Amino acid sequence: MTSEAILLVVLGLLAVLLVWIASTVSRLDRLDERVAAARSALDAQLVRRAAVAQAIADEHPEILGERAEDLRCAARDALNADYATREEAENNLGHLLRAVVPGLGSLPGTLILDLRSTTERVVLARRFYNDAVRDDRQLRGQGLSRLFRLAARRPLPAHFDIDDRPTKLADTPHVR
Repeated sequence: MTSEAILLVVLGLLAVLLVWIASTVSRLDRLDERVAAARSALDAQLVRRAAVAQAIADEHPEILGERAEDLRCAARDALNADYATREEAENNLGHLLRAVVPGLGSLPGTLILDLRSTTERVVLARRFYNDAVRDDRQLRGQGLSRLFRLAARRPLPAHFDIDDRPTKLADTPHVR
């Protein structure tokens, strides 16, 4: 092989590497945008669920009895939680909602429908967010992405792990 042929092969490999790097950086950007959008959607659903829980506690304390104040405090804590304490506050609210839901049969249908839909939406939003985080982390963890430190300046997204089993609202109308 002549030196010109070797130079062409090296330049070709370098061009392929640069195209791959540009493509991967673009994918990382899109994944970061997807993670941010999914996080915003998750936050919106969590806020909505806490607001519904607070409305139930504020508007119908007679149905909840002694649990009304607990639900009100859990909802307020979830609404006011910062990033570091959000998972714990949301877990507390979810556990409390599951504990009080069996006694909520006499609530107005709109509140029950709101609670059911927000609970289902939290489950979906968390799943979408964690899927986006998984995809982002997987791409960042690939050998060449790590070698070239393509995401070195970006914070690593964290999964949002809460116990989001749906509340059982058995004797209530279904959301359509």
